[in-house]
Amino acid sequence: MTHILAIDQGTTSSRAIIFDADLNPVASAQKEFPQHFPASGWVEHDASDLWVSVAGVARAAVEKAGLHAGDIAAIGITNQRETTLIWDRKTGQPLHRAIVWQDRRTADLCEALKAQGHEPMIAARTGLLLDPYFSGTKLKWLLDNVDGARARAQAGELAFGTVDSWLIWNLTGGRVHATDATNAARTLLYNIAENRWDADICALLDIPMALLPEVRDCADDFGMTRADLFGREIPILGVAGDQQAATVGQACFQPGMMKSTYGTGCFALLNTGTERVPSSNRLLTTIAYRLEGRTTYALEGSIFIAGAVVQWLRDGLKIIRHAAETQPLAEAADPSQELLLVPAFTGLGAPYWRPDCRGAIFGLTRNSGPAEFARAALESVGFQTRDLLEAMRADWPGAGDSVLRVDGGMVASDWTMQFLADILGAPVDRPRVTETTALGAGYLAGLRAGLCPPPGEFARNWALDRRFEPGMPPEHREVRYKGWKKAVTATMAAV
Repeated sequence: MTHILAIDQGTTSSRAIIFDADLNPVASAQKEFPQHFPASGWVEHDASDLWVSVAGVARAAVEKAGLHAGDIAAIGITNQRETTLIWDRKTGQPLHRAIVWQDRRTADLCEALKAQGHEPMIAARTGLLLDPYFSGTKLKWLLDNVDGARARAQAGELAFGTVDSWLIWNLTGGRVHATDATNAARTLLYNIAENRWDADICALLDIPMALLPEVRDCADDFGMTRADLFGREIPILGVAGDQQAATVGQACFQPGMMKSTYGTGCFALLNTGTERVPSSNRLLTTIAYRLEGRTTYALEGSIFIAGAVVQWLRDGLKIIRHAAETQPLAEAADPSQELLLVPAFTGLGAPYWRPDCRGAIFGLTRNSGPAEFARAALESVGFQTRDLLEAMRADWPGAGDSVLRVDGGMVASDWTMQFLADILGAPVDRPRVTETTALGAGYLAGLRAGLCPPPGEFARNWALDRRFEPGMPPEHREVRYKGWKKAVTATMAAV
């Protein structure tokens, strides 16, 4: 048993990667699935799409690698966080589509809870803010709006889970209802200081605690798969939410190390070690990982729209057919035009937390065209990242001179990464393995299985592909960023 199967269940697709014992990728498979938008600001996934796509790509990756189930030592799972499901414990049938992390339907509930003065208590215990982003208010919505759900939950007939729990349940044939500490920390229901579900918050949201999964370490025993899935049972030994898995995959094990992942959204995590750093700048205090019962914390900034802005160029404006077309367009843009796109399509995330905002574009002229739109879209990701780093530096001095390690689909664009370094005024490191989310999940499983080395040795093997050094004159950088801040202020004022 010399290989690891990493499952990466994301917002728009499911992927599986086979790693060998040295964590080199051997084979992969990926499948997109439909997105559902039943109302403005609502985003849903069919729970069966999540499971069927994962089962399909996992088997396909093993086959493409020319392996058998007997060659797979362990499975690691990483997943889109906060997305919320409930299902019947006996039948395994979901009661409703999954409510996706991007969904904003509980904005009014969050505002009401804030008005009642509950946010300071919730933030102190969970490290999170009262925002529709997190699972807790989504779960309350399901219990309030699905016929009979609350009564069945109180009777112990239903199970709640984020996507990792849903996959573990299905992989194990319903034998295991569990999550890991990083996913639990994103639910708005978990006390990250005491590492337990918080009874007071559950009571506030009227959520029966019988719904909740058992919380385990990131490298832990999450049960055996059903034998019929792969031909034999395989242990599930690693689980982490996607951003925490990327933090592990980037080997950010020392306080002060920072990574930013550019997928559908953008998520920057700063390792703060054993110290829980409360934010004064509306960042999140969260669990980076928990190994052998020891918790490492992080500051996190969440941007809702990063790679999704490129999807908008493709599917909404239809000015590109493939994401790779954005770089040559941006390079061809008129330098005299400085369009600013604030991609608040589903609200603004950190450090603003304005779910009511919607997107805006500034600086349009008669000559603005696809090239200028593409450049503004890519630049919006850099501007938003600087917002996060400014807040981190204000919250924790240890973030002052950090190099930013980057990963995710967008980092393939040299132009985007150079602009990121320019607008941050800091080096940006792109690793040789950019699929660090799956790598982190694979490493956690391999660590538990005894195939992979301890964190320190794993960190020494981290390999750089390219470092992007800032080249923009400082005065120009500040002028550009000041323009961005004005655009964000105008966007928020328009609501």
